[in-house]
Amino acid sequence: MRAVIQRVTEASVKVAGECVGRIDAGLVVLLGVEKGDSEQDAEYMSEKIIGLRIFADDQDRMNMSVVDIGGSVLMISQFTLLGDVRKGRRPSFTSAAEPELADKLYQHCNQLLRLQGLTVATGIFRADMQVQLINDGPVTILLDSKKLF
Repeated sequence: MRAVIQRVTEASVKVAGECVGRIDAGLVVLLGVEKGDSEQDAEYMSEKIIGLRIFADDQDRMNMSVVDIGGSVLMISQFTLLGDVRKGRRPSFTSAAEPELADKLYQHCNQLLRLQGLTVATGIFRADMQVQLINDGPVTILLDSKKLF
């Protein structure tokens, strides 16, 4: 799994002009599921998302997590994170998981976050979405469950 995580002051996602998910302060997570990913990858990602200390404490140091600040998560499924552009100019998405597996692991990751008490808003899987956000900092973190060491 790959994720782009952005610290935000607010974010929303629209499908066909209708807002389907919105958060105030928290994290926007763009999540791509790769062939070969499993529930273990979703568990790794959810633990990292929950524990990332990228919010400022009272001394203005990045020392607090989304849980610590009472924030929310806007989770967006994004297979294009698996795009390979090493050859030619058009991305190849052959490493992206089949939609059934990708949706299952995307939903599992969302559920794991909710079980930890987080409010999780989502887009609509496989929909054409428009995401709006105010990146706070800006702070952007890249995660890849295949790069554990």
